[in-house]
Amino acid sequence: MSASKKLKLGVLASGGGTNLQSIIDQCQQQQIDAEIVLVLCNNPGAGALDRAEKAGLPNTCINHRDFEAREAFDEAVVAALQEAGVELVVLAGFMRIISEVFVAAFPNRIINIHPALLPSFPGLHVQKKAIEYGARFSGCTVHFVDTGVDTGPIIMQAVVPILDEDTEDSLAARILQQEHKIYPRAIQLIAEDRIKIDGRRVRIDDSVDAEAALINPPL
Repeated sequence: MSASKKLKLGVLASGGGTNLQSIIDQCQQQQIDAEIVLVLCNNPGAGALDRAEKAGLPNTCINHRDFEAREAFDEAVVAALQEAGVELVVLAGFMRIISEVFVAAFPNRIINIHPALLPSFPGLHVQKKAIEYGARFSGCTVHFVDTGVDTGPIIMQAVVPILDEDTEDSLAARILQQEHKIYPRAIQLIAEDRIKIDGRRVRIDDSVDAEAALINPPL
């Protein structure tokens, strides 16, 4: 995608917005061919709104508590995104399960990042679940959003070893570092039109080292 035609992003967040910040930084550094045309939060106290203000980005809050039905809230969010001309919806710590109304408005144009290696450990408290299960690896997953919970086709993943001394917080912190790397990269792949969805598979026009492997504990 040329610099004159940047992918228009709508970023949705509910909390502090660290993934939003990584996307802001990559856009400002012209590392991704995209621009954020709207930051939208469902929580009026979200730190993401402060980050958007500091960066001079258009932002708004649509409080989900003002709506009796999930679909009515989603309709309001969709209207705001469409009015802003959003082409790709980026969920960055958006703590709401979106409805069919939302998915139908942006088919295959909504992405999310999840702090686990899907399809393992969907939902919440995933670092705690991975440690308690005895998994040797965890990580994060960028995926397209469908009407399920963390069930959409996988775009990109990063793997993080689980250390014997790890707590939920320490593991989450190391995973977050990788989130900040792969989420902007996934957006760039979409901006470059290098991604095609084939059933459940996301095919990427890119080279992959077929011999690459990670082993924990090491050999």
